[in-house]
Amino acid sequence: MKNNLTFFATCSKGFEDLLVTELNDLGIDTAKQEYSGVSFTGSLEQAYKSCLWSRLASRVFLKLTTFEALDDEQLYNGVQTINWPQHIDMDGTLAVNCTINRSEITNSHYASLRTKDAVVDQFNELYETRPSVDREQPDVRINVHIDHDQVDVSIDLSGEPLHKRGYRLASVQAPLKENLAAAILIRSGWSSGKDDQTLDLLDPMCGSATFLIEAAMMSLNIAPGLKRKFFGFLNWKGHDADSWKKLLDEAKKSVKSISEINNTFTGYDANKYSIAPARQNIHSAGLQDLITLEHKDLSESCAHMAEHAGSIRPGMVVVNPPYGERLGEKQELAHLYAEMGACWRDNFPDWKIALFTANDELIKHVGLRAHRTNSFFNGAIKCKLLQYQIRPALSEEKKREKVEKYTEQRSSILNRLKKNFKHIGRWARKNKVQAYRLYSADLPEYSAAIDIYGDWVHVQEYQAPSSIDINKARQRFEILVDVIPEVLNIDKSRIVVKTRRQQKGLSQYEKQANAHHEFIVEENGFKFHVNLNDYLDTGLFLDHRDTRKYVYDKIVKSPSAGKFLNLFSYTSAFSVYAAAAGADTTSVDMSNTYIKWSERNFSSNDLLSDKHHFIKADCMQWLVIANRNNEKFKWIFIDPPTFSNSKSMEDLFDVQKDHESLIELAMGLLDVGGEIIFSNNFKKFKLDKKLQEKYCVENITASTIPEDFKRNPKIHHCFIIKP
Repeated sequence: MKNNLTFFATCSKGFEDLLVTELNDLGIDTAKQEYSGVSFTGSLEQAYKSCLWSRLASRVFLKLTTFEALDDEQLYNGVQTINWPQHIDMDGTLAVNCTINRSEITNSHYASLRTKDAVVDQFNELYETRPSVDREQPDVRINVHIDHDQVDVSIDLSGEPLHKRGYRLASVQAPLKENLAAAILIRSGWSSGKDDQTLDLLDPMCGSATFLIEAAMMSLNIAPGLKRKFFGFLNWKGHDADSWKKLLDEAKKSVKSISEINNTFTGYDANKYSIAPARQNIHSAGLQDLITLEHKDLSESCAHMAEHAGSIRPGMVVVNPPYGERLGEKQELAHLYAEMGACWRDNFPDWKIALFTANDELIKHVGLRAHRTNSFFNGAIKCKLLQYQIRPALSEEKKREKVEKYTEQRSSILNRLKKNFKHIGRWARKNKVQAYRLYSADLPEYSAAIDIYGDWVHVQEYQAPSSIDINKARQRFEILVDVIPEVLNIDKSRIVVKTRRQQKGLSQYEKQANAHHEFIVEENGFKFHVNLNDYLDTGLFLDHRDTRKYVYDKIVKSPSAGKFLNLFSYTSAFSVYAAAAGADTTSVDMSNTYIKWSERNFSSNDLLSDKHHFIKADCMQWLVIANRNNEKFKWIFIDPPTFSNSKSMEDLFDVQKDHESLIELAMGLLDVGGEIIFSNNFKKFKLDKKLQEKYCVENITASTIPEDFKRNPKIHHCFIIKP
């Protein structure tokens, strides 16, 4: 059982062609590319060689038989056609793994059990004893693959997956599998040191050092399976021990001396807790004299490159940066990816870059054009490998032009902010306004908003139009942030930066971070809690400052304050004004976070009492119930989101489509002589004509735009609606 055998080497989707080439290089010329793997025919020694030397394969299967099975009985009978005592001792151990694709048999667990039954029943019939099951490290691991009712039964020669090289002692969060790291290196053109290759390797976010270890093993010609203590064929009865010993001896003799290697292997990581496990792995692999690790973040590694630019030869950067799941993480990572691109462009002339990530949106922030892109799968996650070739260093003339352009851009935005601060700042001081808008994309190429909150600055970067190069937009935004301390005479640490994009559902209210830095600002004598870090919005809509004063004045001047209803109340700033004017208030919002925030605002203004109610509810549902209960309010303020698909709501909400039904429901709660103040910030909003014909409507938008927002009069719409 040694020649003309059929094998299948599995691998992750995306590098089957690389595995074909690798097997060809190992002398296996029958390799044929398949889905998620490579099939080949040959000798047992060639299969052993693939187990020992393949850097890319996940497992190697020896196929025993193929047959059709439409049900579990046919599966059982097909498995029993194999002479199992040729493969397993009667007192040995076995395990069965099964995968199924588009077949009449659908339950892989049950198929595994029926396969096991077929094997052990054969032993019971012959010897009245049977092998036992060992799922961890069996003598023989049987693999059953059922595809369109065709069953392949194989022996797993690998045992554990081949990416487990035997050197990893410690791990970090979400480590990259070794065979995927090897595939990324090979696909990127970093080979095993052939042809006197002297390409140095740098991983600026090395984690557990997988890229560096795999690359070093390639350079030293270390067989990836050489340190493994177990393979699936070692206790298999068909094992050829002499062939295996011969291959091991040859592999040990083929290892190069470190003195023969001209490459350098360097890893940095910002997390000091990653360095220790990475060093353990490097020592375990015996590569401590070849790989250098340092605790450095990206900016420190860039500074190091800039400082030693003349003495460091071009090489290759390979990096697998985080790609984030939560919105707040993605915002932070956008800056990281932009920093990577700027760092490479400015400090890595003539270097090759291999970037591996699963986030297409973050890739755009790199600001470089990849000359090659390949798809891979990291488990079930579809990822991309992007390769960049950094241009040679700029000439002195080009450097001067770049500095002159930067100076011109910086001067432009600096002068605009100084002009705004002189005018708006004077106005704010005169009117004792602590929180105000300083800048609102006045210059289109600097697309951001800058708000002052006491001695803190809140900067929101707006998403650049698709017509604007994302890298240029990023550079301009960095200039904008850079000049703020000079204009306002504040420390840069008091600037909070966020990226604002079109939001879906309640993502405008989702948590961005966990800084928990909440403080109070005053407005017209009232105190409001704001949080610049943890959410996209801060807790106080500055553009409604005059609208809040309008509500307060209306209630104060009214013969009776009456009851005030605040729908989509957010942190209930309007309710604070209404309560201070003497009204009983009801604030309705579906977020428990903002209900609690509302209560803090009331407490800070000494307004908490049983006259003021805070209700966590879907406003549309609550309005239906309130109408049934015949509740009445003199004042109703409504400021809904433009769009919401929150799980807390029964239906989607679209302010343009749904405002008519919203206002009609609110009208049912309006007391005699009462009025609705309806506002929203959808720029293209048009009030329904039926409402205008049915009710008395007054557009008061212009009178509710504060001084600091007059450069952007479309910041919101505001209407008074009466019966």
